[in-house]
Amino acid sequence: MEGQRVEELLAKAEQEEAEKLQRITVHKELELEFDLGNLLASDRNPPTVLRQAGPSPEAELRALARDNTQLLINQLWRLPTERVEEAVVARLPEPATRLPREKPLPRPRPLTRWQQFARLKGIRPKKKTNLVWDEASGQWRRRWGYKRARDDTKEWLIEVPGSADPMEDQFAKRTQAKKERVAKNELNRLRNLARAHKMQMPSSAGLHPTGHQSKEELGRAMQVAKVSTASVGRFQERLPKEKAPRGSGKKRKFQPLFGDFAAEKKNQLELLRVMNSKKPRLDVTRATNKQMREEDQEEAAKRRKMSQKGKRKGGRQGPSGKRKGGPPGQGERRKGGLGSKKPSALGGKKKGVPHQGGKRRK
Repeated sequence: MEGQRVEELLAKAEQEEAEKLQRITVHKELELEFDLGNLLASDRNPPTVLRQAGPSPEAELRALARDNTQLLINQLWRLPTERVEEAVVARLPEPATRLPREKPLPRPRPLTRWQQFARLKGIRPKKKTNLVWDEASGQWRRRWGYKRARDDTKEWLIEVPGSADPMEDQFAKRTQAKKERVAKNELNRLRNLARAHKMQMPSSAGLHPTGHQSKEELGRAMQVAKVSTASVGRFQERLPKEKAPRGSGKKRKFQPLFGDFAAEKKNQLELLRVMNSKKPRLDVTRATNKQMREEDQEEAAKRRKMSQKGKRKGGRQGPSGKRKGGPPGQGERRKGGLGSKKPSALGGKKKGVPHQGGKRRK
């Protein structure tokens, strides 16, 4: 009895070992194509098992995915390994399959105005150390930021300049100056962005800093100030003779996401009707105006071309300064034509010139 039990245990152990080997050994009619750099395995075998699976092939799909993953892992175990911080990792080869990017390549950041000037003049930036010696505290501190060296904001006493108002708060003045510096830096940053994107940077509220504003600029600034509220100027009071602003635009109205099914059905049916209609929707007035503009442009191009040809046929001036072949009245007048000689002041008949009729001046 004991011998039979030992044989059964040995047979069971051999069967479990065979099952383990069977789990890591997968046979395929066509070998898989591996791209270990991308951890990619391509199976070209026809899915004959799935066709025989019936309406529910979930179990067969899981088995197929498991077998292909096992083959990929078997290939990874054949790669050379190395130890990185108490961990054994495999050294992957270079990817062979070029996968498309999800997003485009980032564009190079445009240069600021100072960077363009520095590149033009050949100025190279000098890297400064982050720590400097602070004589007040007697230790090394940061050059900028929190707990920096020579931090004047921690002073409890400020000397009042001789030219300043003795009743002025110097602490508030220093705080205001810092806020102005921060605002100036932010304005310069926005100007650099606008210049990089080739956009025009508008001034604050549409006003020039010189203080000389026109009527239109003042009206635009007033309109901007009125609509700069949470209600977009809806509840702002108006002056007695103030006119309604022009070109203020209309507020967009969005349809609800759910609830109005009748309106949605109507819009969809109207869209389908327009798409299925054979007659195109033609705006006669717009088409006529477009045709008239094109004809005017063609006529203007013809006139411009004829004028250029006339200038070319006029000829060039000779070495004596007289125009050759030009029309009468420019340069020397043509011989034998009317107006070749100026009539006399008395209007009398000249010798050699027959009288051509008409009354004479007395």
